Amino acid sequence: MKRFLACSALGLSAMAVAQTADAQLVEEARVGVMQHNICVIDCKNADKEDGPTVEGELVFASPDFFKYLLGPRPYALASINTAGDTSYGAVGLMWNWDFAEGWSLEPSLGYAIHDGAVASPFPQGSPESNAFSQENVLYGSEDLFRTGLAINRDFGERWGLQVQYEHLSHGQILGNGRNQGVDSVGLRAYWRFGE
Repeated sequence: MKRFLACSALGLSAMAVAQTADAQLVEEARVGVMQHNICVIDCKNADKEDGPTVEGELVFASPDFFKYLLGPRPYALASINTAGDTSYGAVGLMWNWDFAEGWSLEPSLGYAIHDGAVASPFPQGSPESNAFSQENVLYGSEDLFRTGLAINRDFGERWGLQVQYEHLSHGQILGNGRNQGVDSVGLRAYWRFGE
């Protein structure tokens, strides 16, 4: 929990410093419900954890120097698992591309820290360790990448809904190769601030 709070404070502070004086800091607020730990491609780790999760997210204005990265907007997100399984906090960047009137595609990439299991607390190969591994996603590291893809539908100038897919993993970069990631899909509402 301390790491989550420290990461959130650091991310929010960095985003605040990066903003220009004339830009509005927070552009959007989002809230939604995600089905946690679903089967998408590799299903051997799916359904080990329950859900759903409740997510809240703030989306910030893109600083001028991000124009060289195609203008992504920074975000800060908290995801709370209602069943007491893995919750996490994340910061990162998202891009938004309109593809039809009122419709847009939103890929994102970020950094997350979580409170889930990293490894089994029991000796490897023991019956207790095998049972623990069957019931828990073992992330291999407290530090994970968060990738996401959303389809947004505007309902007026201020609000809309999005279908969001997200994946948490570290791609076997950390955790001595252990990499049991988690996928989630859900529906979120967003509200745009501004004049």
